[in-house]
Amino acid sequence: MVSAPASGQGKTLVTAALARYHRSIGRKVSLFKCGPDFLDPMILARASGRPVYQIDLFMGGEDHIRAMLYQAAQTSDLILVEGVMGLYDGNPSTADLAARFGLPVLGVIDGSAMAQSFGALAHGLATYRDDVTMSTVLANRVGGERHAAMLKDSLKGDIRWLGAIARDESITLPERHLGLVQASEIDDIEHRLERSAALLPEEAKFLPEPVQFDAPNMATETPLMLDGTRIAIAQDEAFAFIYPANIELLKGLGAEVVFFSPLSDSHIPDCDAIWLPGGYPELHLKQLSNSLKIIEDLRDHHARHTPILAECGGMLFCVDTLENSSGKRSKMAGLMEGHAKMQTRLSALGLQQIDLPSGTLCGHSFHYSKLETPLMPIGKGSNPNGGVVEPVYRSGSLMASYIHFYFPSNPAAVAAIFTRETA
Repeated sequence: MVSAPASGQGKTLVTAALARYHRSIGRKVSLFKCGPDFLDPMILARASGRPVYQIDLFMGGEDHIRAMLYQAAQTSDLILVEGVMGLYDGNPSTADLAARFGLPVLGVIDGSAMAQSFGALAHGLATYRDDVTMSTVLANRVGGERHAAMLKDSLKGDIRWLGAIARDESITLPERHLGLVQASEIDDIEHRLERSAALLPEEAKFLPEPVQFDAPNMATETPLMLDGTRIAIAQDEAFAFIYPANIELLKGLGAEVVFFSPLSDSHIPDCDAIWLPGGYPELHLKQLSNSLKIIEDLRDHHARHTPILAECGGMLFCVDTLENSSGKRSKMAGLMEGHAKMQTRLSALGLQQIDLPSGTLCGHSFHYSKLETPLMPIGKGSNPNGGVVEPVYRSGSLMASYIHFYFPSNPAAVAAIFTRETA
């Protein structure tokens, strides 16, 4: 488990560097990301060359996570799990996952503005909970050898020093309002990954002691509830927030999955259902507004009662108009009445659970926009940690919400969403 005292310490960069290094010497590396995150896994997938799966005790549950870790252990030399926020932040936290599955923690600490306090911070992280084992630490953004020596000398107890990564702007990963920029948008991503792997100190290149994962309970065979259903999924730079586990679940239910790009394609492939996932439609207003053939196809499917699921950015594409933070307003597909406007501050962030007619689904929301619509929601989510709860709307065969659903949380409910009879 790669964790830190807070966000912004360099967890993603260190995890990616470790993945790229071990991959470069021929090891098979499996990566996971704690919590409902789409952007960090894109970077990690490029570093490892393999899909990166999200693990979250609320969204997926312990049995689901145990099965994924156990399966990864059968085919991997190393499993890396990037934590979320700080080690003990949130409920459930990175520490909860580490404790539940016996994962040793590598602490990444930004040492750029500290000296002996580095040791105090590491000591606090290592001793805060008895059921969490943080026995190694790596200093990030260090000014030089003398600075690194001061940080190393500040460590107390049995914490193992894994060296330091020098401050280097050439490997810094760019960010925007939802987090890191998508890997596909970083032109020199391969150079950054190679450079970050090259900067890893020798002390950090070891394989940790093996962890034994218990075999999961034998799962019953998944009913092919979507057998013969062809689902068209939007996927490009405007719609990219897709859990790999969601795709695997759809295929496991018997669905045929095809992809299309609202930004560049002229038509939606022949299909029985459509999924418009989240992303950044606000960054592509002109292109989306001019995607007249795609919009025509969407409206035609909507008129023919094709089941359509629209999540967050996908929902913004379905409203009448979308306005960016600069005040530019553009027409969207108009499948549901409403107008959405981007805000300069975060509107909502949190885990979500909602009871739908087809069953209970878990997921999360994270958005900077606000929606105005006369539609009455068919239900509202609940947030286990308090805060904003997200409504779910129905407009004909369209189901739309700010919630990014984690499909494995309830396969039967997901199958019902994409089945025409329930639309």
